[in-house]
Amino acid sequence: MKESPVHMLLIGAAGRMGKTVLELSGRDPEIKIAAQCDLGDAIDAPMKECDVAIDFSHANAIDEICRAALHHGKSLVIGTTGHSQEQRTIIEEAAHSVPVVFASNFSVGVNVLFWLTRKAAELLGADFRREIIETHHKMKKDAPSGTAKTLGEILKTADKTQHETLIRSIREGEVVGEHTVLFSGPGEQLRLTHRAANREIFARGALRAAKWITQKPPGLYSMQDVLGL
Repeated sequence: MKESPVHMLLIGAAGRMGKTVLELSGRDPEIKIAAQCDLGDAIDAPMKECDVAIDFSHANAIDEICRAALHHGKSLVIGTTGHSQEQRTIIEEAAHSVPVVFASNFSVGVNVLFWLTRKAAELLGADFRREIIETHHKMKKDAPSGTAKTLGEILKTADKTQHETLIRSIREGEVVGEHTVLFSGPGEQLRLTHRAANREIFARGALRAAKWITQKPPGLYSMQDVLGL
């Protein structure tokens, strides 16, 4: 018997990413848009009608989103970035009761970049200085990007020397997203770069996470968990 589609609530439907998720989900037979909302809209009623909510809205909305998800026992996929430490704690606490995928970047390629960055830092060691360079469109509000911060956290964890990693943020034009991790050592340099050609790569990953998370127990998951990396 054919499985029924996953009923999804899209939060932040009017934004750049929200519109892209909406467009792609309309072509995915495994996804059904149960409801969509944006800043200022009531969230309780639409949350009740979904299996999973995808959030691409604003960091300041996370308290209300988590409250509604907990009240109705719904899964969450959080793609919004720029959360404060207090807001991250709200997400972590919600994950004790409902399954949550929380990722700074839903691109498959970027999550492979995370894996490669960890391995490179472990293998190259203390002789190589590290730098992260990230470029995004001029309308992006948070800097450094959530992806750059994740790369910085990976480097800090993987490199036991605790070298500081310089992060350079560039905001210009209509650049969707570009991240480079630069390792500079004696007489050689290693450069790992990911360039996003369009927002569809993030939307595809978020939809993949939405279908995956509905089968999982409560917990805080990353996109690397979704991909099995």
